[in-house]
Amino acid sequence: MIDAPYDDAGLLPATRRALLHRLATGQSQGRAPSMVGAVMREGRLVWSSGRGELPGGAAAEDVQYRIGSITKTFVAVLVMRLRDEGLLKLEDRLGAYIDTPAGGDATVAQLLSHTSGLAAEARGPWWERTDGSLRPGLDDLFGDRPQLHTPGRLHHYSNPGYALLGALVERIRGENWYEVLRREVLAPLGMDRTTLAPVAPHADGWAVHPWADVLLPEPAADTGRMAPAGQLWSTTADLCRFAAFLTDGDERVLPAATLAEMRVPEGGPQGQGKSGYGLGLQVMQRDGRTLAGHMGTMPGFVAMLLTSPEDGIGGVVLANRTSCFEVADVAADLLATVADLEPRIPAPWRPLAGVKNEHLELTGSWYWGAAPFTLRLRDGGALELSPLGSGGRGSRFRPEQDGTWTGLDDYYAGETLTAVRTAEGTVSHLDIGTFVFTREPYEAGGAVPGGVDAAGWRAEEGIEGK
Repeated sequence: MIDAPYDDAGLLPATRRALLHRLATGQSQGRAPSMVGAVMREGRLVWSSGRGELPGGAAAEDVQYRIGSITKTFVAVLVMRLRDEGLLKLEDRLGAYIDTPAGGDATVAQLLSHTSGLAAEARGPWWERTDGSLRPGLDDLFGDRPQLHTPGRLHHYSNPGYALLGALVERIRGENWYEVLRREVLAPLGMDRTTLAPVAPHADGWAVHPWADVLLPEPAADTGRMAPAGQLWSTTADLCRFAAFLTDGDERVLPAATLAEMRVPEGGPQGQGKSGYGLGLQVMQRDGRTLAGHMGTMPGFVAMLLTSPEDGIGGVVLANRTSCFEVADVAADLLATVADLEPRIPAPWRPLAGVKNEHLELTGSWYWGAAPFTLRLRDGGALELSPLGSGGRGSRFRPEQDGTWTGLDDYYAGETLTAVRTAEGTVSHLDIGTFVFTREPYEAGGAVPGGVDAAGWRAEEGIEGK
């Protein structure tokens, strides 16, 4: 995690200039009164800068901006902590925990992934620009048609859905969601500049006229019950700390395995390399990289946080202009600039420790029918199945206490891999969700369902009709 002061000495001069040029271009072309950006690499803030009008004497990385829907990722972290503690299950109905006029039939996972079918916005007037006192209770969040789609049917972004998740945290923890966030997430990660209301030095929010370079101030309302959907203020330094946590985890908050679970897109193709929305995280493909993070917009402000766990890099950009969507490209480009110009140095290769012979004997070539695969042993007894050739389904598998493995990716996600042994204890074949893998293509001996022709493989002259 980030525990060192701001220091860009780790980046090459050409990299630092490229970063500054991209930020300056984004602020100028986006006509933002100010724009600040930062890059996290290997858990540390390695570059930060700002352009435009900043509070006098303030360092760019310490200026607060409203971060909008990045707030949702913080709320999702709180919910996943409750899940990891056994206080709820993702498949539980929300109505099992709180009394709500809408959304009670949706599961916790559906609310996290915006597949609950709830309406996108709270009941009018425009909740982002009006005081939360207009919506004091959950009954006041929804209009005449709160449920637009059947839960689980499709992705439909819902701000009130995250207001309900904030209420869920309050119900289980017994205190305000932000106080829980401050104690359980912000304090352990050292994020003391992430707050519910602005604390100086902070930027003011502005709208920019579409056809003239003039400004209009935007209100910064306390949104009350809707706060879990977009209330927080933060800095690039704090969000780089959060990016480091989202990349590698922190046992005081959430382990890396839970964060990897949050990055899996819901309601669509499952597995690495897929775009969509996970459990509180947006997942996207850009230039061959899988990026995870979140965008945030509120009147007068726009923010983007992106991470590339594979590269160990995060990019953050904040601006104080309504609808300045350039920040998404700028954040992605800052991340890619460092990843491309200064690629990650691989960790030294080291042999595995504590390898079990019964695991080692599973490695090597396997065949599903006549399709070839390889099985490799990874750290901690994990297995990795890879197809050879142009097609086939691969996956990583996590070892379980009962001697089986559970698939983590794509088609085999959640499926069980079992090493089937003979009465003598030797490995006969692998069973992966009823698919049989043998050591030879269509190996004789009874393992292949439907049997194998006793005459075996034929040359051309052995084919009837030739």
